[in-house]
Amino acid sequence: MRIVFDLDGTLIDSAPDIAHAANAVLQSEGLPPVTLAQTRSFVGNGARVFVERLERASAGGNAPDRTARMRARFITEYERAHGHTAIYPGVEAAIATLRAQGWRIGLCTNKPMVPTRAVLAHFGWSDLFETVLGGDSLPQMKPDPAPLHAVLQTLGDGPALYVGDSEVDALTAQAADVPFALFTEGYRKTGLDAIPHTEAFADWSALPAIAARLIA
Repeated sequence: MRIVFDLDGTLIDSAPDIAHAANAVLQSEGLPPVTLAQTRSFVGNGARVFVERLERASAGGNAPDRTARMRARFITEYERAHGHTAIYPGVEAAIATLRAQGWRIGLCTNKPMVPTRAVLAHFGWSDLFETVLGGDSLPQMKPDPAPLHAVLQTLGDGPALYVGDSEVDALTAQAADVPFALFTEGYRKTGLDAIPHTEAFADWSALPAIAARLIA
């Protein structure tokens, strides 16, 4: 039994720290700040796209030289941006239950590997997942199914489930032909009816039972 998780907006609420990093980058370019709500709306397609969206929102457009500077600065800021990040209530208990039930655990995120490893270490999660794959680990990123397939392959055979919070995660699971459990309290941009999912949950204590149903 294999279960793979998204990270930002699924296991952790990192938007406050991402907003702080984003505004530090904007300040370095003399650009106006963005709001927390805007930051959440930019998340999901990796750091490259995030910075492009950030620049357009603040400056009204993208300028190649400035975009390149902002990307480099953002990765530096992003690596240490975890002081205000919080684990969603019930996440650790749910994962502990799943592991006790025999599930093999992986992580598949579009967050770059350096800040991914940094935030995992911050929470003492460096050894929590058997496999961790970031947005810069492969040439492809979610919603391409290749990253999810790669993580699942390392976890062996058997039933599989992907858990995420966004449209990107839903499309990834759909493309990979893997059941999808949607955490409804994350960074999705549209209503539940617009996001393909097998089951949805708002309370992490519900996930072990959902996982059991989906492989029954």
